[in-house]
Amino acid sequence: MIRILFLGDIVGEPGRKAVIRRVPVFLKERGIDFVIVNGENSAAGRGITAKIAIDLLRCGVAVITTGDHVWDQRETASYIETEPRLLRPVNYPDGAPGNGSIILDTAKGKIGVLNVQGRTFMQPILDNPFTAASIEVNRMRVETPVIIVDMHSETTSEKIAMARFLDGRVSAVFGTHTHVQTADEKILPNGTGFLCDAGMCGPEHSCLGREPEPIIKRFIDNLPGMFPVAKWPVRLCGVVVEVDPHTGRALGIERVSEMVEEVG
Repeated sequence: MIRILFLGDIVGEPGRKAVIRRVPVFLKERGIDFVIVNGENSAAGRGITAKIAIDLLRCGVAVITTGDHVWDQRETASYIETEPRLLRPVNYPDGAPGNGSIILDTAKGKIGVLNVQGRTFMQPILDNPFTAASIEVNRMRVETPVIIVDMHSETTSEKIAMARFLDGRVSAVFGTHTHVQTADEKILPNGTGFLCDAGMCGPEHSCLGREPEPIIKRFIDNLPGMFPVAKWPVRLCGVVVEVDPHTGRALGIERVSEMVEEVG
């Protein structure tokens, strides 16, 4: 059995410090074999830098996924070409920097990770995620049945549809992007684990990781403003899935939600 930890969108400095602090603990105390995090909001709440990616990988993260904010830091386009463990959505058009999937050798066999972005209420509008995911899954399954999908999407319906579409072909589909953890974890009829949204690793007393007051003001007066990342403590959210390495089927699934106090 393989135990895989998937953590939701990391938001800003508090979020990434909490993840860097807790990942080694998960690996040691919870018997985790492989860690995936979504890092697209880890740089002050917008994008990811090379340094942040390196820090996450050094703490024990195996793969970093992203989404619609992947290019918000100018350096990412060049860095992603040198670091295959940092993914961008697979349904970007041909010629985009980086890759949308990776397969890594581990002590328990090969594990694949696929990053795909939905289109409903999302910008930019990318290629059809269902077509792109299907093609890539077929290619990956030649090497391994153990495949984890990050479905970065706004709507619950698109995430559920993707999970049902890939049921039996991948080990799990986990949604990201909304920063709010859902309570619908399940194993689908053909053996694919699913959680509509993993939630975020970001400040607990916030609005999606940001200071709430400026966002409330924006809703009231509709004027532009700055939305700084909120402060500690951090709610670390994600999911652990147990996978049969021979069949790729999910055997168990459990949500993760824990409070992390300020890191010195």
